[in-house]
Amino acid sequence: MKNKRLIIIVIITAILLIIPLIAMQFTDEVNWTLLDFVVAGVLLIGTGLMCGFVMRKTNKIGYRVAVCAAILVVLLLIWAELAVGIFGTPFSGQ
Repeated sequence: MKNKRLIIIVIITAILLIIPLIAMQFTDEVNWTLLDFVVAGVLLIGTGLMCGFVMRKTNKIGYRVAVCAAILVVLLLIWAELAVGIFGTPFSGQ
């Protein structure tokens, strides 16, 4: 079961990373480097693995939803910071 979840997480990550790769072929507004793809892949796989861990270790549905939602919010905040710099850290994408 663990391997099946890992394979699903990796496939979903690959599908999500194909979207900007295809967009780069049609427009100049999407300009990702190899580092961008690596960072996005690490973020997406890490988020998937953390949510999978929560799903395995927690029995109550309410806790599962709350913790996975919190993990997703953190992912979106990190992604937004890296993309446009909403917090003004040195890691901002501006």
